[in-house]
Amino acid sequence: MRDFRIKSFQEFMRQEQPKFGPHIDINFDDILYYKERENDLTNDWNKVDSGIRDTFCNLGVIRAEEKYLDGVTNQYESEVVYHNQKTDKDIIFTSTDEALQKYPELFQKYFNNLVKYNENKYTALNGAVWSGGSFIYIPPYTKLDRPLQSYFRIDTDALGQFERTIIIVDEGAELEYIEGCTARLNNSLSLHAGVVEIYVGKNAKCRYSTIQNWSTKVYNLVTKRAVVEESGQMEWIDGNIGSGLTMKYPSCILKGDNSTGNSISIAYAKEGQRLDAGAKMIHLGKNTKSNILSKSIALEGGLSNYRGTVYIDTKATNSKATVKCDTIILDEKSASCTYPKNTLNNTSSVIEHEAVVSKVSGEKLFYLMSQGLSEERAKELLILGFISDFKKSLPMEYAVELNRLLKE
Repeated sequence: MRDFRIKSFQEFMRQEQPKFGPHIDINFDDILYYKERENDLTNDWNKVDSGIRDTFCNLGVIRAEEKYLDGVTNQYESEVVYHNQKTDKDIIFTSTDEALQKYPELFQKYFNNLVKYNENKYTALNGAVWSGGSFIYIPPYTKLDRPLQSYFRIDTDALGQFERTIIIVDEGAELEYIEGCTARLNNSLSLHAGVVEIYVGKNAKCRYSTIQNWSTKVYNLVTKRAVVEESGQMEWIDGNIGSGLTMKYPSCILKGDNSTGNSISIAYAKEGQRLDAGAKMIHLGKNTKSNILSKSIALEGGLSNYRGTVYIDTKATNSKATVKCDTIILDEKSASCTYPKNTLNNTSSVIEHEAVVSKVSGEKLFYLMSQGLSEERAKELLILGFISDFKKSLPMEYAVELNRLLKE
């Protein structure tokens, strides 16, 4: 691992910033790359530092664990501070750091296999300094009753968080995984550059739901990718509410015949926010299907873009891909753009792409206000209606949290 980190660091120094998307301005010498936890990893909240425990309590994380989840991993700054597996089913659910020590052969088989360290500047940086994250292995034909969850929190000024998450859902197994991300508003820029690698086996299913509410002082530059085997299903549910700058494009490589990939996302950009989000669907197997639904909202001068890729290979015959991008712009200062890249390499497959950009309907706004609602409340209802498809895909407690965030 030390050799891998050194190799990754050398690659990071060679790589340039991405040549697409928003301009990235980071002084890497100002970033704190690792902050050690004060106490040992525990499954007892009473043994967690009281300040950290209060933070997670105020975020609703502890309450959600008690009611809705089969297991949780909570990362504070650079390391996992609390982990609790409730299910008695024969799965592996631990921090990635512990997986490296306890399951070295399984770890080596999947680590840096799907997302290579030298893909871009930030995968190289993650390879050099990664810490924390979740490692999950679901054995064949195992189905959990409730989701697993990880929560990532940044409180320290100018901190970099570089978790590495690896998920393996073996043949016929099913997993629902939830990820939450928040940060306190600090004075200096913080950086979140995680990497996620997901392996979905034959006839297996995986759903990965994220609500990201970073502060506007966080740059969120992550790489998330899944490979899907024969008749497998992968679904990304991706909510981007906060951060000053986001570049995130969850991907599915539909390797097996009859495999399916879905992505439903929202990006809500307000003043000082530049959100560049979307999805990538790579069709390699026959009879594969993908669906991308992207919802973008721009307000108070925010920039909310869709950037996505659909690629259907020559051998991926009888495949179908659907892309739908809906954008709503709430004032004259805001903007939204769509950057699709669609490639179709055989004559038996189909790509459908639809993009709609609109302002708040004056007619609908007038009607709601005539019923006694204020303009602010009327806009709020229109926005919640606009993202209803996304909300329906979320677990109940996250849908409630999303409503609260949008109202704020």
